[in-house]
Amino acid sequence: MKKITCILLAALTAVCLFAEGSAEQADDGAISIGISKIVSHPALDSIEKGIQDELAELGYPDIRYDLQNANGDPNTAKQIAIKFKNDKVDIAVGIATPTSQALASTITDFPVIYSAVTDPVGAGLVTSLNEGGDNITGYSDMTPVREQIELLTRLMKVERLGHVYSTGEANAVVLAGIARDVCADMGIEFVESTVTNSSEVKQATQAILNRVDAIYVSTDNTVFSALQSVVQTALDKNIPVMSADPTSAVDYEVFAALGFDYYRHGRATGRLIARVLEGEDPSNIPTQFMSDPGDLDQLILNLDVAKKIGVTVPADIIDRASVIIENGEARSR
Repeated sequence: MKKITCILLAALTAVCLFAEGSAEQADDGAISIGISKIVSHPALDSIEKGIQDELAELGYPDIRYDLQNANGDPNTAKQIAIKFKNDKVDIAVGIATPTSQALASTITDFPVIYSAVTDPVGAGLVTSLNEGGDNITGYSDMTPVREQIELLTRLMKVERLGHVYSTGEANAVVLAGIARDVCADMGIEFVESTVTNSSEVKQATQAILNRVDAIYVSTDNTVFSALQSVVQTALDKNIPVMSADPTSAVDYEVFAALGFDYYRHGRATGRLIARVLEGEDPSNIPTQFMSDPGDLDQLILNLDVAKKIGVTVPADIIDRASVIIENGEARSR
């Protein structure tokens, strides 16, 4: 009995010491920022890094970050939001729509910043793009869908365009609607295949390959977390993939990618966070957009894929490219 009592006392002492240490850490004056991303893939990872690099460069070297990954699960995103609320971080940051929605619905008493959210109004984060919510503002990554599809049609003949997207991501549904309308305007048959999680992406891709000339992938986090499956499955049938995310195109055999530099998107989000840290009210800050042409026009071309599918890329598009991939090597221009 005496031995058991000693063990219990030792355990209680350890718990008390841990609690005391946590309290001291929480009161050390350091800024605490919780970052919740819906899944890990190159674009969202680049945003996370960009935020940290920008804040460090702006003179915030001692920020204590709580970096969380929901692994594509909305329930996990909700638990992360509750954690940030209980921990009383100074600012909670959501990277992508589902995690931002979880933060916004859970946290009302300190600032929430969203990043890489395609349609903040449609996602219920704010009521207008012209102003923030009571405690929330952020950056949209609305991608230039029409320009992306038009570019693809300049690269090759496209009569039937395939699109795989997640019905569980509000941003993906919005972008699918835009792509559908663009294809209707251009006289292109739009062939859709939907998924609810990343494990379904390969099968959803296979289901449409015999009915399409190319596949378009938007900034859909569920699909991007399985982008390798899309690319490999499509190229086995000599079907190229056009991507809205240049960040991922260097790592996978994407034919062409046009869109944002997501690291710069993260840096811009970091500057917005700094404004709030300096006391600016999120409700007075409208939704921000990447308006610098250098941010919007990141074009990556994979000439190895072009050769594989028998396409000759026009010289003017090659001249416009930010990165060319040839003979397995990527070179910036």
